[in-house]
Amino acid sequence: MKPESRYDVRVSATTRPGGRTAAVRDAVLRAAADLLVEDGLEGIELSAVAQRAGVGKSTVYRRWGSVPGLVADLLVDMADTSSPRPSTGALRTDLLAQAKLIRRTLADERQGRLFKAIIAAATCDALTANALAGFYRKRIDEMSPVVADAVARGEAPQGTDPAEVIRQVSAPLYYRFLTDTDPLTVADAERAVAVTMAAVEAGVFANG
Repeated sequence: MKPESRYDVRVSATTRPGGRTAAVRDAVLRAAADLLVEDGLEGIELSAVAQRAGVGKSTVYRRWGSVPGLVADLLVDMADTSSPRPSTGALRTDLLAQAKLIRRTLADERQGRLFKAIIAAATCDALTANALAGFYRKRIDEMSPVVADAVARGEAPQGTDPAEVIRQVSAPLYYRFLTDTDPLTVADAERAVAVTMAAVEAGVFANG
């Protein structure tokens, strides 16, 4: 089972195995995340990241080269260390577990600010945009088997597109997160799942 992300609100600051190179990367990515939360993309410079991480500036410049390159690697790491998919044995509860994790992450003061900063950066930088798209593709791929399993159990029509189901669960949560100043609630997560399940049962996501 994969570890939950170091960026998830429930995880303490730990370094994964891998020697000095991995320790340096962990420190630099954590520093970059801290600065994004505190000051947004405009407040990040590679020299400031190096100072916060306690590593040499030349190391940061040589390995990442630019702030967008650093943010892109941050997203890769977030995807690699994200929470594993739920396995409750039922599609509705699997989707609800995922929706509640999204809500909890986006409603958290630190995590919410980090995601807003990254999304804002992606609107004006192609490298960050591609990295953000890759992050969500990886998360969708991670979650899609719960839908495929539901089809096999007869909970969803044959031909149901797993990726579209997962996107539908998260889309209203991200929309509200980006367009409303009120924090996301558990009721928002439950509503997103209820709407998605109704669409699944109606065959909306079935190919053809």
